[in-house]
Amino acid sequence: MSLLYVIIGVKHFTNPDFFLTIVPPIIEFKKVAVYLSGLLEIIFGAFLLLNKTRKIGALGIICLLIMVFPANIYLYVSEVPREILNISKQQALIRMPFQIPLIIISFWHSKEIQSKIFSIICICLFPPTILYFITL
Repeated sequence: MSLLYVIIGVKHFTNPDFFLTIVPPIIEFKKVAVYLSGLLEIIFGAFLLLNKTRKIGALGIICLLIMVFPANIYLYVSEVPREILNISKQQALIRMPFQIPLIIISFWHSKEIQSKIFSIICICLFPPTILYFITL
């Protein structure tokens, strides 16, 4: 998970146009929002690596996923970003529920002690979620 968030965070700086495309029009300082969310992804992703900071990193990722969810909604309801990114409305719709397993897995990382069942669920959620995002 750490590597995923650090890589995505770096992409906010190396390919900001992709992320700028899905920032809802209500956000005034789009570039600042893209860079700030990228920086937070890098920081929280790195925090996941260390036991001392893992809980903060995981909770930060959860907050960040919730804060950027309007970008997914905007992508679904607006034709402009879909055309720029060359995705269909159905693809944008399919993308939205994938935030849920990311939040669940992040919550799992925030716990020092997890139940065996919850760990198995998170382990099962991880591969298809990551595979989906890699194929974007």
